Amino acid sequence: MGDVETMPEGRYIVPALTQGLTLLGLFSRERPALTPPDIARELGLSRATVFRLLHTLETMGYVQREDGDRQYRLGPAVLGRGFAYLASLDLVEVAQPALRRLRDEAGMSSHLAIRDGRDVLYLARFPARSTMASSVQVGTRFPVHGTILGRMLICELSDAELKELFPEATLPRFSEQTPKTLAALKKLLKEDRARGYAVSQSFFERGVSAIAAPVRDNNGTIVAAINVTTVDGSVTQADMSGRFKDLLLDTAREISSHIVSEQNLARTLVTSAGR
Repeated sequence: MGDVETMPEGRYIVPALTQGLTLLGLFSRERPALTPPDIARELGLSRATVFRLLHTLETMGYVQREDGDRQYRLGPAVLGRGFAYLASLDLVEVAQPALRRLRDEAGMSSHLAIRDGRDVLYLARFPARSTMASSVQVGTRFPVHGTILGRMLICELSDAELKELFPEATLPRFSEQTPKTLAALKKLLKEDRARGYAVSQSFFERGVSAIAAPVRDNNGTIVAAINVTTVDGSVTQADMSGRFKDLLLDTAREISSHIVSEQNLARTLVTSAGR
């Protein structure tokens, strides 16, 4: 990276943010560790400014001190953001073969989704090979609290996170089964969390049955969810809660294992590059 004069300028540019990101860009495989004087000289900034930048980045985990506090290296937060980005890029590609096989073995439409705020966002879809195929398309959004796919995505959020996500006293309703309040939603989420999956009939859309399960990364964090859907009455509830649930959970574990493998590979590559 060059000196501070090469940083972007404009009325909407935040100088401190630009300086912090440029500072992070100074670290490389060839220079994994830098001292504050090195950074001040490279960026053309005062030592006081560099101290404030480093203190902020260290507090957030983006850099960490070593060698008796004289040098700084990139911290775990940088790697964590990188792994999350790599996982998001690979998620659909990793999941597609498993979702296709799930569709074929279950004879139902299969889907993969992530959470975007208060919405479920569909990233992949394999419609059933029948007239009962799901009409959901990639890019479709549904309310996260109104679907069992969404419930899988938020079932492990803390009370504080749920309160921030749903601050209103009454939640929007989409069917007779939609929870009316955060307390009612929490009750469902507690049951989902204990069960590890969810089964529904007409929970969001009348006439549609579904099973949903979470997909996890190598930290065990839920990063996505998958489901299969069919028309109510086309399969028995015993089968929905039995062999189809087992197929879904096996598929969720398979996708999760691929994500873990991809992230472990990325971690190895990043660690090796920093040596």
